[in-house]
Amino acid sequence: MPSIHIIHENQEWTRHLTKRLEELKLPYEEWHLDEGLVDLTSEPPEGIFYNRMSASSHTRGHRYAPELASGVLDWLEQHDRKVFNGSKALSYEISKIKQYTALSKAGIKTPATIAAAGKERIIEAARKLGKTPFITKHNRAGKGLGVQLFQSIEALEAYVDSSAFEEPIDGITLIQQYIQSPDSSITRAEFIGGKFLYAVKVDTSTGFELCPADACQINDLFCPTGEPIEEKPQFVILEDFHDPIIEQYEAFLRDVQIDVAGIEFIKDAAGTIYTYDINTNTNYNSDAENRAGKYGMLELAKFLGTQLG
Repeated sequence: MPSIHIIHENQEWTRHLTKRLEELKLPYEEWHLDEGLVDLTSEPPEGIFYNRMSASSHTRGHRYAPELASGVLDWLEQHDRKVFNGSKALSYEISKIKQYTALSKAGIKTPATIAAAGKERIIEAARKLGKTPFITKHNRAGKGLGVQLFQSIEALEAYVDSSAFEEPIDGITLIQQYIQSPDSSITRAEFIGGKFLYAVKVDTSTGFELCPADACQINDLFCPTGEPIEEKPQFVILEDFHDPIIEQYEAFLRDVQIDVAGIEFIKDAAGTIYTYDINTNTNYNSDAENRAGKYGMLELAKFLGTQLG
């Protein structure tokens, strides 16, 4: 019997989807690709395949899971299986350089960014950028890995030369123009089947690591996704959000063959939108969804069910 096959490496981020699939009585199987075999002499099982491989897999001890997933996706596509967020989408998930070049080619504005490999080159990149303040981030990241704000090159030098320096998993650090939001917020637009679902406003005043998954609330002080102690929630779904950027995003996702994504952007004091992140293994915040009565994983499960049918 054909099934929905979920390719991933983190059950905490997948159980909300499988719960919805069970509610809808849809057949599914999980492919946890922290290790395994790819028998290129065989044919893949029947059904459809949804890739949720994460760029941050190495932080959970699954260093080579994206590489294994890449091989699996190539194998599936060789046999003409229907794959959502396939090999092309995975290549964007694990490289912000690839994201920014594709976004710029599509006419979507991104912050000025310079990529550097090697500690000395990081300092050189910051000088070349010529803008302060600026931020650093990892090219292959997820969960805001490596994102730090610096007010000066001297502060960056002290960080790079210290034991606190985070070595990026692919060796590439990005130096990026810091965009100041007037109300210390960013917006994350969610898409399923390439179509806009909703936009969520995220309060960034507590830091840059803004993972929306419920699992991030457990033993992770740098990923505050639930209700803070004060009344103001960190994640708020915006009612009736409309902006021309959404049509641009939908066209972009079609062109780069990404089916499910969360795209993050920030607006400066002049109203200019800068797009800075594409999440192809997007998660949803349950507190925000419960308040709004909108449920991303339910809509995703419905979408996959329709595609299986």
